[in-house]
Amino acid sequence: MKRVVVDPVTRIEGHLRIEAEVKEGIIEKAYSSGTMVRGIEIILRGRDPREAWAFAQRICGVCTTVHAFASIRAVEDALSIKVPENASLIRKLMIGTLFVHDHVVHFYHLHALDWVNPVQALKADPQKTSELARRFSSYEKSTPGYFADVQKKVIKQVERGQLGIFSKGYWKHPEYKLPPELNLMLLAHYIDALDWQTKIVQVHTIFGGKNPHPNFAVGGMPCPINPASDTAVNMEKLGRVKSLIDEMNEFVEKVYLPDLIALGQFYREWFFKGEGLGNFLVLGEPEGDSYREGRWFIPPTFIKGRNLKDFEDVDYREVKEYITHSWYRYSVGDDKPLHPWEGETELNYTGPQPPYEHLDVEGKYSWLKAPRYKGYSVEVGPLARVLTMYARDLYGIREEVGIVLKGLDLPLNALYSTLGRTLARGLETKVYADAMRGWFSKLLENIKNENYDVFNGEKWEPSSWERDAKGLGLMEAPRGSLSHWVQIKDGKIANYQAVVPTTWNASPRDAKGQPSAYEASLVGHRLHDPKEPLEILRTIHSFDPCLACAVHLYGEEELEVRVV
Repeated sequence: MKRVVVDPVTRIEGHLRIEAEVKEGIIEKAYSSGTMVRGIEIILRGRDPREAWAFAQRICGVCTTVHAFASIRAVEDALSIKVPENASLIRKLMIGTLFVHDHVVHFYHLHALDWVNPVQALKADPQKTSELARRFSSYEKSTPGYFADVQKKVIKQVERGQLGIFSKGYWKHPEYKLPPELNLMLLAHYIDALDWQTKIVQVHTIFGGKNPHPNFAVGGMPCPINPASDTAVNMEKLGRVKSLIDEMNEFVEKVYLPDLIALGQFYREWFFKGEGLGNFLVLGEPEGDSYREGRWFIPPTFIKGRNLKDFEDVDYREVKEYITHSWYRYSVGDDKPLHPWEGETELNYTGPQPPYEHLDVEGKYSWLKAPRYKGYSVEVGPLARVLTMYARDLYGIREEVGIVLKGLDLPLNALYSTLGRTLARGLETKVYADAMRGWFSKLLENIKNENYDVFNGEKWEPSSWERDAKGLGLMEAPRGSLSHWVQIKDGKIANYQAVVPTTWNASPRDAKGQPSAYEASLVGHRLHDPKEPLEILRTIHSFDPCLACAVHLYGEEELEVRVV
């Protein structure tokens, strides 16, 4: 049996290796390996819990905000700190901005080139492209001149031999099926999204001072509100936030969602490939900041075997991590799982020295642990959340899903797929973009009522803390359920574990031999050419992998890797 290796998987964050066993062109088994070692948990031991967020935020340069909030929520939970409503609303606006930004960037800049062929866009007629674009939306830029200008820019790059971001693609692969005009339309929006995404993150700079890695605080937010001040959050800055929220909604409604529907019309078969598990988990996004309040924006939900009618509420005691096939060691034995509050991070590399031909898939083969819920492999992420909203009938998602699937002439089970995952991400983006308007209105109402409170310092001093405390911080990150688990003893962090979305989705097998979502989703794929594994990239990219979150670099000595 032939082993196809993709290492590294590109257009993702971090280092991911996929190995697939292929027989007569069809994938029979697949293996997912994170190839850099985790260590943030080690770095946090013994530190002041009030500063944990600043370290946890550096887990990733893309997912910075979610790790900060999950960390802060964990510490606030442990120390019983209640956050002022304004601070919670500001956090939600920053989270919403991240969702809209992250999902749009994922589609256009990390995933679109799996479907869009920029070389074919050079053959398009700009007039016909404009006519096509206007069939899908009223986006004001959709003129023949706009598309002609984009085409000229790309032609110049090609003539100079400087394809840049479009180099090394599989552009002759027969799986590229879009007509030239649709290729040009999506390519133009790819370029538009580059400019758009640089603007909307200003929400983070207004409230957090900078982006990436904005500033936060345990107990609230460090940005004072004062309508009379030039340096605090004032009405001018709030007006800018409102205009940015409007821009987000316009781009999602006029560009992103119409593009997903246009793409789906030409790749209908990909709505029936790439599911894998059929089990979906949402740990939950609190309506405020604490899961203990029992109020949810996205409720914690477990869906087993596609059963949307008999979904279950979540029991956090059932979250456990295996290391049977991971390069770690547990004191209780490597075949027994541990709950994150008892989690251990002891490195135990037993694999070959790179470069190596293949992973030892019978032994340990990844730096990712293997989280399981009630012993099940699960998928987390936008699809899990859209299915949760559908099952619980939230935010009009049933109607939205029905309209989109009817327009594409697809059944509901089309969501359980590679393109279903991509479509769900777009539908979720609209939910967050819409919600931001409500959060902003509530913040504005509080300020008009002269409520400027953004910080609670009652339990700021360690003398007020319990000697032994533990906390859980939940956060639905763009890529899926994120949970930070902290134990605090005598004012310092005794143990810290982060169970992140890509750890759930990209983990190796567990003690029962159960594959993860990545590994299961590739089974059954037929590869046109193993040397150009476009089919593997399409499905893996649909999860939006973030290996930097799942696997964190740690070393005891400084090492010069490369000089640029």
